[in-house]
Amino acid sequence: MSERKKVYQLVLMEIQRLIKEDGYVPGDKLPSERQLSIQFDAARSSVREALRAIELLGIIETRQGEGTFLRNYQTYHAVEVLASFVLQDSRTKNELQEAQKVLEQHVLSEESIPDHTLKQLEALVDDLSLTKEEKHHYFFSGLFEANGNQLLFKMWRLMQDFQANMELKVSPDYYEDIIEKYKKPQE
Repeated sequence: MSERKKVYQLVLMEIQRLIKEDGYVPGDKLPSERQLSIQFDAARSSVREALRAIELLGIIETRQGEGTFLRNYQTYHAVEVLASFVLQDSRTKNELQEAQKVLEQHVLSEESIPDHTLKQLEALVDDLSLTKEEKHHYFFSGLFEANGNQLLFKMWRLMQDFQANMELKVSPDYYEDIIEKYKKPQE
């Protein structure tokens, strides 16, 4: 069993390498199970198991009679699957919220933001068509984009995706207070 698991993991890494090195883009057809089995010198069952795992995460799709194709990957596919396992206890949920707040505090530690970002944030605060969750997402997305640290932004977005079904707890004046913080240095 452990040997099979090792082969399965190696096949996953090889498929990832193949997609990257051969420049596959969403919509491209991947080699067949048989071709991958020969190319990676692995049993077809190991290749099939690796492909199923990747499909479950939403990275590829199998079309009956046509083959396996690379999808336009969105994090929410993986998050939907993982969240049902990861977020089962309240401690984990609380830790996730705490980690997200740490990232938000980091981006809020910036001394200033560009004027166009400030105007976008002000418009978001005034947009009554947005839910609390949408407003929070777009507001902090703007701040993270202005910050420029793509890794932190991706980590924050992943945490946001995990928390999609959790209640957002922020005061009504939360966003206005942040905007005022950034306006003061300019005045």
